[in-house]
This record gives sequence, structure tokens and C-alpha cells, in this order.
Amino acid sequence: MGNVRLSTLLTGSFEPVHRAVQAGAYRHYWLKGGRGSGKSSFASLEIILGMMRNPGANAIVYRRWAHYLRGSVYEQLLWAVDRLGVSRYWRAWRSPLRLEYRPTGQQALFLGADDPVKSKSIKLAHGYFGYIWFEELAEYPDMESVRSIIQSVARGGGQPAIFYTYNPPKSAQSWVNAEAMRERPGRLVHHSSYLDVPRAWLGEVFLAEAALLKETNETAYRHEYLGEVTGTGGQVFDNLELRPITGPERAGFDRLRYGLDFGFAVDPDALLAMHYSRPTRTLYILDEYYRAGGSVDRLAEAAKKLAGGGRLTADSEDPRMVAELRRRGLSVEGAKKGPGSVEHGMRWLQDLGRIVIDPKACPNAAREFAAYEYERDRWGNFRARYPDRDNHAIDAARYGCEDIMTHKLARVRSKSGAGLY
Repeated sequence: MGNVRLSTLLTGSFEPVHRAVQAGAYRHYWLKGGRGSGKSSFASLEIILGMMRNPGANAIVYRRWAHYLRGSVYEQLLWAVDRLGVSRYWRAWRSPLRLEYRPTGQQALFLGADDPVKSKSIKLAHGYFGYIWFEELAEYPDMESVRSIIQSVARGGGQPAIFYTYNPPKSAQSWVNAEAMRERPGRLVHHSSYLDVPRAWLGEVFLAEAALLKETNETAYRHEYLGEVTGTGGQVFDNLELRPITGPERAGFDRLRYGLDFGFAVDPDALLAMHYSRPTRTLYILDEYYRAGGSVDRLAEAAKKLAGGGRLTADSEDPRMVAELRRRGLSVEGAKKGPGSVEHGMRWLQDLGRIVIDPKACPNAAREFAAYEYERDRWGNFRARYPDRDNHAIDAARYGCEDIMTHKLARVRSKSGAGLY
């Protein structure tokens, strides 16, 4: 290694990720953030450093389209070689793009995902791919296409460290944003922004551009520079707060309520444990059971574990399921559906001061609420209609809070002199 200390090249934000990579604590490293956040620089440093420390490890780096490789990831890895002070140990080729570690012959290869045949036909003379990097992950069509590439190249021994770097798209419905919210074993998700990087690394021009956009268009600034999922303007819930709900907070919730939406065919059963704070008009979504294809017995066991003896309000579309759960000792009642009940329930959720969801305890509820957008017409314009898909946890929340909504509606109608129904 050169005379460069690695600590001078890593920001404090990435130090825990670096320790995890060195320890092999995870297999998948999702590095997301805004412009100038250092995520691509970090991935390139880890790959070069890791190859030099592990003589069996090669690397392969992908962009969605091959013609972007030379001006991005290829130059990024050359930057890492230079910054680490080890240029004399590396040889670079431009046709085809390739880096070689001279002492051992290890290779860093560069491929476009637009030619999947090349991934399947790659043969290494020595070692295995110890590092796989997908730059600009949001450009890929879906997670399945990425997994297909990994299955083609992650063979020949060893467990590769796989880096995914990207700027989150605006919409929470984007597959990459939805996937990042899913709890997966062996996955670390890390978020960074330019605010985590020393100012001297960015330069005054970069900082001035960021400050100008913040002043003139704060939403665009939050998306482009902070890497936030700001939405497309069609999101249904703009009162959503995704964060851990602490132990002391949970201890203060004295009355929990439970909502259950039954799954049919491939749809999941969705059961939520919630608390509603009247003074702050805040709904806390604390825990979930979310599973497709389960039996009635399995659902009953999960409901007993989550709700104990608490009363569940369930979808009344299938009275047989309500009866089966009662037969298994659960306190269940069917939701009182009627004309306009969906719209009323959705508006009630939208009008709350906050909907707080713990994304670690409730990853599916967090994903559904964050990604839920109004329907679009044939020209892509939003319509004031709620789509009946990907809303199982949302329906469970409506059912569980039905008595609050009904009480509020009754009070409003009573004050207006209208009849109650």
C-alpha cells in the first residue's frame, strides 16, 4: 500500500460500512444517497483495497448500458488506485476495459448489463469474483435482472461482497426504493449525502450549486443532493413518518388496536398492531404479521402472538374466516363496511397529524404506505382515485381504526343536525 492512510479517504459516515466489509459481516451493501455523497468513491476504494489484500479475489463492475462504463466506473477505479498511492502495482487496458493487479494477475472487469450473454460466458483464469458492483442501480429494470447477473458470475468459491450504488428515484413506487425497504438477511442499507463529506473534497462550485437549488427549489434539492425520496406529487400519504419507535414510547401506549386484512390466493394476510394518540392525532404502527399462502391455523397462531387477547377488527368480506378465527379462541369482529367506507377511511388516514411506522418492525406496512399513489389515467395524469392493489396493510389499518372513524363521523353529523346511520 502507498503512504496514504485509508482514514483520510473515508468519511465518518462510511467507517462502520468499511468495518463491516472487512469483517465480511454482510454480502449485500446498498449504498444510496444524493450527489457528492461519496458512495461510488467508497465502493471503488473497497474493491481495490480488497483485491490487494485477498489474492484470490477478482472484481466485476456493471452499468446498465456498456457505453457508460469508461466515463464512470472505469475512471472511478483508476481514481481509487491513484488515491491509495498504488498506481505502480496496476496495469490498465481500454479495449476491452480492464484493470490488472500486477503482482498476482487479478482482474477487475467492466461489463454492460445490456448484454447478458457476456456475463454467462465469463471465465477466470485464476480465483473467483470476490467483488461485484452495480453502479446506478436505479437504471436496471428490476431486481430479478440483477439477481440473474449475480447468479451467472458468483461462482467458483468464496462469498462475494456485492455493492449497489444509486441515487434513489423520486417515487417510493420505484422498484429500487421498495426493495431497499425490505428486510433481507445479509443486507446492509446505508444512506449518505454531501453533508457527510468534508467541504474541501467537494469544492466551492459544488457547494454553491447545492445552496442555490435549496433556496430556489427545496424539493428538488432534497431529492438531488440529500438523496431523499420526495415523491412524484401523486403520493396519498404526505403525513408519513418512517422511524424506529422506541421502547419508552411503546411503554406509554396503553391501548393497542389490531386490524386484519385477509389474503386471497397470492395476496398476503396483513395484521397490524397500532396505537392511536388522540391529543396529537397520531397513528403509530408498531408490529405486523404479513404472509401469503398461510393456513388458518398459522394465521391464528400469529394473531395470538401479536394481539394476545386483544380485539381484532377484520375484513368482513369473508365471514367464514372470521368464524374460523373465533373458533380458535380469538376475539374477532368483522369491519362494518358500507357505501363510501373506503373513501372515508382513506381520508381519515390522510387527515391524521402523523402516521408513524417503525420500518424495521413493519417493513411491509412501511413499503405500502410510502409507495401508495393515486391512480393515473392513460396519459399519466393522477386521478383522485385510490388503487385497489398493494394496500393490504393500509386496509388493515383502516379496519383497526374503524371505531375511531365512526365515532368522529357520528359527532360531526350530530353537530350538523344530520341523521346518524
